[in-house]
Amino acid sequence: MSFALSPPAPPPSIAPHARLSAAALPPMSILRRLAPLHLRHPYHHRRRRLASVAAAAAAAAVRQDTAVWTPAPLSFVEPAAESLFHVTIDVSDAPELAGSHARPGQYLQLRVPDATKPTFLAIASPPSLAAARGEFEFLVKSVAGSTAEALCGLKRGDVVELSQVMGKGFDIDRIDPPEDYASVFIFATGSGISPIRSLIESGFGADKRTDARLYYGARNLQRMAYQDRFKEWELSGVKIVPVLSQPDDSWSGETGYVQAAFNRAKRNFSPQSTGAVLCGQKQMTEEITSILVADGVSSEKILKNF
Repeated sequence: MSFALSPPAPPPSIAPHARLSAAALPPMSILRRLAPLHLRHPYHHRRRRLASVAAAAAAAAVRQDTAVWTPAPLSFVEPAAESLFHVTIDVSDAPELAGSHARPGQYLQLRVPDATKPTFLAIASPPSLAAARGEFEFLVKSVAGSTAEALCGLKRGDVVELSQVMGKGFDIDRIDPPEDYASVFIFATGSGISPIRSLIESGFGADKRTDARLYYGARNLQRMAYQDRFKEWELSGVKIVPVLSQPDDSWSGETGYVQAAFNRAKRNFSPQSTGAVLCGQKQMTEEITSILVADGVSSEKILKNF
């Protein structure tokens, strides 16, 4: 008996017409490694962007932790209006901190015990108060669950921590001398009146200007702080225009929003000799800026503290 021997079949890897079986395919892990980077995972770039955002947030936290914190006791906490509080902090034992308040519109961070994060507060008092009495005064809006609410719940003698004074404040030099900038329009809403008080009580030559006006917006008189200072401010040369968005029936003054009140009351003024100071809600500051720029006022003469 004899056997007919068949020639050996070519290996699958070198048979050009052979169909690869599933067993012959390389594992998926190898294919993924061989694929271009952007095809390996459809969410690769999104994950990388999220990682970048997380890194930026971590960097911001590190910068916050590098702030120099100074302990200081509260000397006064009292309601100023509905949801607003007067807060005075004694910084007489920190003369370097007190002396760093050099211009109206500056602000700082404040921490209270057991709070998860600090709050930013504009300094309401003029720089001269820190120099003369070693005090910072603030107007604080109490928001449920916030550090500000915890601050407003403290009492005289309780200790908080303050960062260094921050910001450039209102650069009044840009609308000086008063003789060259006869009109200065000031706009504030809510607790945004805080650094405006610092500006007015520091003095900006209002009595030497033809038209210095403050448009101060609040929901109603119960939410409007510093009404007891209006007479003093007017004596310094600033005309006060309260604007209420939800007044009661007894109110006969301006209503609505400050930008609308300004539009209604606008008189002829020279754009080249006009400046403005803004602090408050973003919508208000943006709309007032647009109105003034459209009237020809230089954006360099519209001052903000942030």
